[in-house]
Amino acid sequence: MPLIDMPLAELRKYTGRNPRPDDFDSFWDDSLKELDAVDPRVELTPAEFTAPGVEYFHMQFTGVGGARIYAKLARPMRRDKPGPGLVLFHGYGGQSCSWTGLSVWGMAGFTVAAMDCRGQGGRSQDVGGVVGTTLRGHIVRGLNGPAKNMLFRHVFLDTAQLARLVMQMDGVDPARVGATGGSQGGGLTLACAALEPRIKKAAPMYPFLSDYRRVWEMDRADLAYEELKQYFRNFDPTHANEEETFRKLGYIDIQYLAPRISAEVLMFTGLMDAICPPSTQFAAYNRITARKSMVIYHDFGHEGLPGADDRVFQFMMGL
Repeated sequence: MPLIDMPLAELRKYTGRNPRPDDFDSFWDDSLKELDAVDPRVELTPAEFTAPGVEYFHMQFTGVGGARIYAKLARPMRRDKPGPGLVLFHGYGGQSCSWTGLSVWGMAGFTVAAMDCRGQGGRSQDVGGVVGTTLRGHIVRGLNGPAKNMLFRHVFLDTAQLARLVMQMDGVDPARVGATGGSQGGGLTLACAALEPRIKKAAPMYPFLSDYRRVWEMDRADLAYEELKQYFRNFDPTHANEEETFRKLGYIDIQYLAPRISAEVLMFTGLMDAICPPSTQFAAYNRITARKSMVIYHDFGHEGLPGADDRVFQFMMGL
């Protein structure tokens, strides 16, 4: 078959090119302490959507920096005992899935929450200056200042906050909570499982936000990663600060969060993925030390993977 990346045997051993900051662990330990100090101020407002046996809510909570984060929430109307929970994360620039998309989980007994990322297509607040979309440039947001101000640091912490809140809800067994999503949602699934170690199962599909230098060296800084190229063109045209740029991006590189994961991981990867190259995905997968498995789609790229949704559903039914 044609190759757009390394042969599979090499992918299985690859552990990334992007530099890891020396203070990576303390950076995230301090970030979690900051999250611990946040009063989430959860608000649940009944939604207009209805379906038999399930209740639906608009959910808002406070994240780091004071931003109000939005999520859709669905849960069974009747629960004889605490049941499983699930957090869902969407692709780059998008928003939480439809109420109908949540319904299958609610009808299966899950309390499920789907988060809108700050400043993207949904309702969450980006406190960088406006309410509403600030879509372009999220990866590089904050590169010219302290790493703690990087936008994806905040988004990663939002995923952990949402998971914590679901675990605290009536009717949820905190030891039976999973996370899933594709592309950006896949990267956030791994970040969530790393920053909230009680996550029991994680099912990322072709995760984004990994091994930025590898993306650059493969000349794949377009589409989802285009802002890397635009950052250098606009702010560092001679690449005088290239090493520092990639080092700082290391703080929000999911491959370096991966060793913190204790959840069982079921990952999906297409070997023809030209948007999130397979090597960048394997860089994160190969650093996971918890129980894990990968479903490989040899002839597929960054697209719908036949049967994958069914496999995720069956995987989470084991919670």
